[in-house]
Amino acid sequence: MPPFVSPTAYNSQKPPGTPVNPADIERVKLFQPFTQKSVTLHNHIGVSPMCMYSCVDGFINDFHVSHYGSFAIKGPGLIIIEAAGVVPEGRITPQDVGIWSDSHIDGLKRVVETIKAQGSVPGIQIAHAGRKASTSPPFLGDYVVGEADNGWPNHVVGPSKTPYADHYARPHALSVQEIKQTVQAFADAAVRADKAGIEVLEIHAAHGYLISSFYSGNSNKRTDEYGGSFENRIRFALEVVQAVRAVWPAQKPLWVRISCTDYVNPEPMGQNPDGWDIYQSIRLAKEFKRLGVDLVDCSSGGIMKGVKYPAAPMYQVQFAEAIRREAGIPTAAVGLIVEGEEAEEILQNGRADFILAGREFLRDSAFVLCAAQSLNVDINWPKQYSWAVKKARRHNISKQNVAKGANNDMKTIP
Repeated sequence: MPPFVSPTAYNSQKPPGTPVNPADIERVKLFQPFTQKSVTLHNHIGVSPMCMYSCVDGFINDFHVSHYGSFAIKGPGLIIIEAAGVVPEGRITPQDVGIWSDSHIDGLKRVVETIKAQGSVPGIQIAHAGRKASTSPPFLGDYVVGEADNGWPNHVVGPSKTPYADHYARPHALSVQEIKQTVQAFADAAVRADKAGIEVLEIHAAHGYLISSFYSGNSNKRTDEYGGSFENRIRFALEVVQAVRAVWPAQKPLWVRISCTDYVNPEPMGQNPDGWDIYQSIRLAKEFKRLGVDLVDCSSGGIMKGVKYPAAPMYQVQFAEAIRREAGIPTAAVGLIVEGEEAEEILQNGRADFILAGREFLRDSAFVLCAAQSLNVDINWPKQYSWAVKKARRHNISKQNVAKGANNDMKTIP
């Protein structure tokens, strides 16, 4: 226990987000425990990794403790800490979280301890931004950050020399030796994550960042062993997974987030064999399973400017469903899942094994509590808030009884 922290500050014995009534556990899958290897999440809802762009030199600070603590106290089974750069040049912005140095471990531990104290499980996403690096936080605009502002526009890398967009930095095409060094950087980051107490590790292989820019033919124009054929384009992704799995504890889950299509073909389930599509994603997921990946987090897009994305609720669930069915590996569903009923339907119908929500948690950190209410599940709240909840319940019951009495009186009026 950290110094100066009262034991009453902890909620790990009876985590928020767990059902009060055991019958609800049997009835509602969203609030059933989810176990992989030695790790058990107390429900099937997690917070997706979302960059906050609030660091200096990659160091986590008080903002992050407050930010992740606000989620943990309200019941998600899993909280995945935002993308952490495995090298300084692997950050999206100069303000991203870092995990390239042992000096980052202590700050990360603060967030890990905060999450665990409230009964949630801490995860982290390790990443390399590739050709989308050295850019501005989105709330400041969309531009390349120069060296005067701690950017590195002359050290942006990718599979090829093609920039993500005309106004982005022109990347240097990684040499084979540099690829091997980057693979090692991912493995070293995994070791640091374990030392910080992380329980679920996710490799970021989506959204046009380095790994996905290698496996997509829309961005990878190499002619060596890392480009051209499907087998060559996925080589870097498999080398990263293999290196990470070798050092990440065998009893802890390893997840990978991928983009399941680039939307060059506007039909989400359509083919784009020379680029990237769901069919290649299924093949990649089969390879991940062979190498010991425990779950594929199914997102999409991010590799190409100017493509159109579907604007429908749950638009990416079809990818999780297809990979789960065809590759035989657990999947997480993401993307515009904003209601408890939607999340429950996905799980009840076997379309995915876990639910990850992002922006909905930013809009409402109590998303888990709201989902429980919509599914008529009475769940535990943090004990510090429970007296208010109990009082509200008694008030509602009292009002209901008054209303019933009034109705009965009305029936007796001739």
